[in-house]
Parts: sequence; structure tokens; C-alpha cells
Amino acid sequence: MLNPKILEEVASKFTAAMAASPLGDMEKNARAVLMSVFAKLDLVTREEFDVQRDLLLRACEKLAQLEARVAELAAERKIPLPPVQQTTSQPASS
Repeated sequence: MLNPKILEEVASKFTAAMAASPLGDMEKNARAVLMSVFAKLDLVTREEFDVQRDLLLRACEKLAQLEARVAELAAERKIPLPPVQQTTSQPASS
């Protein structure tokens, strides 16, 4: 994913260059084009990403708790459970 700081730096340098040149009107057009391109990239903000990551982590924790509870209940009633496929990968943390 693109680093927002890099994008901001590029945009500020581009803005400074445009302001210093006789092509001042070009800044507005370039900004509109860039915003249009970014909108088409289907990017999410860092905040949206963090919220979804936190929701996924909580869901994984809850799933582990429920699996443990099912195993307890099955053991109490002596019901054999099929083997649970363990996942070795965990969600990426940032």
C-alpha cells in the first residue's frame, strides 16, 4: 500500500513547483486528475484498515473461545470431534 506521507510530499513539491511557474492554473487541473486517479484505485484509509484489522482479531479470539467451549462440552459428553484444522498464519500487524 502507498505511504500517505510520500504522497503528501510529492503533492507538496508538485504544488510548490506549480506555484513558482507561470502554469499556476495547472495545479488545479493536476490536483483534480490526481484525486480522480486515487479514487479509482479503491484505496482505504489507515483508519479504516485498522478498524477492520481490530474486528478480525476480535473475531479470531472469539472463534478460539467458542472452539474451546465446544471441545469442553464434547469432552464432558464423550463425543468425538473431528480434528480441527489449525491455521499457522495470523493477521498481519502493523
